Amino acid sequence: MSANRRFRSVTRIGPVQVGTYYDGRGREKHTAACTAPRCGFSADYDSRAAAELAARTHRCPVR
Repeated sequence: MSANRRFRSVTRIGPVQVGTYYDGRGREKHTAACTAPRCGFSADYDSRAAAELAARTHRCPVR
């Protein structure tokens, strides 16, 4: 199954982008993903506040 998502309301907090999308069942989900090279952090959350908290507290292991 493809993970084609159309993000809306995308914001950037440091190197992490937070975006909102609808999953395959029509539920609203929120994603936080780090854009730093070789970091690989990304996670899905049910609330926007949780995704933004993860973005604010994320520390890249790669320096």
